[in-house]
Amino acid sequence: MYALLSGLWKYMFQKDEYFVLILGLDNAGKTTYLEQTKTKFNKKYKAMNLSKVTTTVGLNIGKIDIGSTRLNFWDLGGQEELQSLWDKYYAESHAVIYIVDSSDRERIRESKQAFDLLITNEALAGVPLLMLANKQDLEGCMTVGDVRKIFRESSHLIGHRECMMAGVSALKGDGVDEGIDWLVQAVQRNNIHRPPTQKDITR
Repeated sequence: MYALLSGLWKYMFQKDEYFVLILGLDNAGKTTYLEQTKTKFNKKYKAMNLSKVTTTVGLNIGKIDIGSTRLNFWDLGGQEELQSLWDKYYAESHAVIYIVDSSDRERIRESKQAFDLLITNEALAGVPLLMLANKQDLEGCMTVGDVRKIFRESSHLIGHRECMMAGVSALKGDGVDEGIDWLVQAVQRNNIHRPPTQKDITR
């Protein structure tokens, strides 16, 4: 009986907290993706006008609850001068979402270079990786296969971690749910290597 009540208490009032980095070049759609995620998973959240999302200078944050799991998101600015700040958050993170602008062919190699630097950082060793080819709604964009082919050159750098690549449209919300569902399961499976923070939720 005690175990049942304890489990019920944990489900209702205690969350396993995970911290997720949202990274990628500026204008890749990171903030739009975060807004869509908050809208889809927080019933009472009032989203900003997605057509008025501006370039992030610094940090945007957000959180969602799925059962007894809470995901805290850190959406970091992707300008070249801000990428040097990314590694300040690596040690505390449980997963990385890396967003690629699949409509920006001119900067796809630049995006891959930024990816290579972060994925080889020892502070991120073993954390799950969700790679998203964003803006799949735009005509003439690179397909998920096109993006995968370019980033496959870095497959030897990814190491021993769970990894998934998928196409999304952050603006329309297509593919957001599936990616987040996978991410929740991935961080839970990685508990032994990077355990969550447990926190009582009073709201």
